[in-house]
Amino acid sequence: MLDIAILPAFNDNYIYLLREPETSKVAVVDPGTADPVLTALEARGWPLDMILLTHHHADHVGGVDTLKERFGAEVVGPAADANRISGLDRGVGEGDEVPFGAESALVYETHGHTRGHIAFWFPGSTALFSGDTLFALGCGRLFEGTPAEMWASLQKLRGLPDDARVYCGHEYTESNARFAVTVEPENEALAERAAQVRADRSQGRPTVPSLLGLEKRTNPFLRADVPEVQAALGKPGADPVAVFADIRARKDSF
Repeated sequence: MLDIAILPAFNDNYIYLLREPETSKVAVVDPGTADPVLTALEARGWPLDMILLTHHHADHVGGVDTLKERFGAEVVGPAADANRISGLDRGVGEGDEVPFGAESALVYETHGHTRGHIAFWFPGSTALFSGDTLFALGCGRLFEGTPAEMWASLQKLRGLPDDARVYCGHEYTESNARFAVTVEPENEALAERAAQVRADRSQGRPTVPSLLGLEKRTNPFLRADVPEVQAALGKPGADPVAVFADIRARKDSF
């Protein structure tokens, strides 16, 4: 399985450093800044072969030029954002496969946060790099997409196995938990998880990766078609897109 290091950046971003042990290939996911990546690579004596990007926002791509110049790493990201990502070598989209040593990533288009957002799923390592589409207990804001697009993207990711480990772009989980319990106050699994999140963050521990199966049971943004959630919002039997839009609007003003 991939060796995965979590590199905190800025106030709440996460950058991920991946090493495929069979071939010693090294990749980085969403390097919003180069400094923590360079420090981690130098400490381990690793090169950098590939840069994987989920979307074009500066806090996810800001370190690309420096890292590419230093290592000559291949930059792989959303083809739909080729004109918005500096140094993109390979544009990919839905269903594409990205070989990485003895592993490979499957690409899912996950529009909503941005119009070109993608996620990388490494089935051999049960590792999902979801960027700013799916967060632990949350989802991204709809900067360039519609509720229908984001709901479709989340359903796509929800279809992955329960043991998928979700590596998301930000440490938002504590605030997401505070909101989630207002949507589902009777969800016992959510209450237990919220308590664990508070304990983890009080000790400075990251809340990622999370397990997708736990997200399915506790993340309100994945549960807009669940009758208990619809009833809690006063929308029994409603279109899940409308329920999702309501949840997203509530979170935006939370």
